[in-house]
Parts: sequence; C-alpha cells; structure tokens
Amino acid sequence: MLSVSNLEAGYGDVQVLFGVSLQVANGEVVTLLGRNGMGKTTTIKSIFGLLKPAAGAIAVDGVALAGSPPFKIAQSGLGLVPEGRQIFPNLDVEENLVATAANRAKREQAWTLERVYEFFPRLKERRRNMGNQLSGGEQQMLAIGRALMTNPKLLVLDEATEGLAPVIRAEIWGCLSRLKQDGQSILVIDKNVDALVKLADRHLILEKGRIVWEGTSGDFLASPDLKDRYLHV
Repeated sequence: MLSVSNLEAGYGDVQVLFGVSLQVANGEVVTLLGRNGMGKTTTIKSIFGLLKPAAGAIAVDGVALAGSPPFKIAQSGLGLVPEGRQIFPNLDVEENLVATAANRAKREQAWTLERVYEFFPRLKERRRNMGNQLSGGEQQMLAIGRALMTNPKLLVLDEATEGLAPVIRAEIWGCLSRLKQDGQSILVIDKNVDALVKLADRHLILEKGRIVWEGTSGDFLASPDLKDRYLHV
C-alpha cells in the first residue's frame, strides 16, 4: 500500500537520508526505530510532502506521490499524528476533530465523530474544552482522533507516546492494538521498544539515514544485540 524506494532528503546542503526504502502492506503495523537524529522524522516529513525529497519514489496504492504537495498526499489516504501533537490550541476538541475530517473510507465502519468518541470517551467528556486546556495524554488522543477522522488507509504516528505518563502510554498502546485488530495499517515511531515488539509485524532500524536492519518481532527478539548497537544512547 505504501511504498518508499531509495529516498534521499536533507536540509540545505546537509543530506540526512541516503536511499531509504520501506513498505507497509494493508493491515500491517510497521515501526521505524533508531536513536535521535538518525532520520526518522525526516523520513515522515518526506513521505508527507512537508520536506521535498532530493531523490527516490513514494507511492500509495501504486500512485506516485514524491514531490506532491502535502494536501495531495493526505488525500491519497495517509493520516499523520505528528511529533508534538500539533493540535489547534484555540479550537475546542470537537472543532479539532471536524476541522480536517473526510469520509474517504471504503469499509463498513467509517470514522465519524460518534465513533471517535466511543473510541476515546475522555474526548467526549472534554469536547467543549479548548485544545490548550487538555493534558498531554488527552492531546495525544485528540491528535490520533483527528487523524482517524480523515479515514486514512495508513495511520502514521511520529513519537506515539513521547512525554506521556506510563498509565497514559499503556492506554495509547491499547488503542493502537485495537486499531490493528480492526485492520488499520499503521507506521509508528516510538522509543518504547518493548511495547512496539508486542504490537508490530515488522521493524526497520535507521542509522545515520540508512536502513541497517529489517525484520519481524520474532527476528528482533532473537537478536538482543540490536538494542545496544542501534537504539541505546
């Protein structure tokens, strides 16, 4: 469904990505792992057109999108939960959810306001609160709900649980597990490797802008040295 091939990108004269390739199939959960500064967020920005790639191909369901503007890429069926959440602080919860909503789902259960409220009851309780009045965990729920309201083929989360309390992190992982059970394709970045291994089908590790390892959760657990080599600071 999502195919990225030989992606190169950077900032000015500084190249960050060197031939990154990855794929996410329908219904699959894939992680992008690596230490800070290895190119994970740059990869996401490039996929979404927030950073113009210097080279490479990006396609969704076979449609080439590299170099397309962000709104075209979003319309192709990619939904982003960005690093830092980036909710609209001066809109209330409900306004945040409907601001970018789009029903382009080709499945029985489309994401509607009512369904998001069922999925995140706390958002319904806080639906008249402004975005800047929410806790960090509530803001993350709102960011996920806002992305789901676009009815994405692929949900992409950049730092899914960064800065959240352990109890809230567990709640977010539970939500992602339910989405997986519903057949939602997911690409996720996070540092909580133990949770990711339980959730995801496949993992890719970035090191200095290159994919240096790829495998299943079973493969990852069978190679305990990967954490020390590529993920520990």
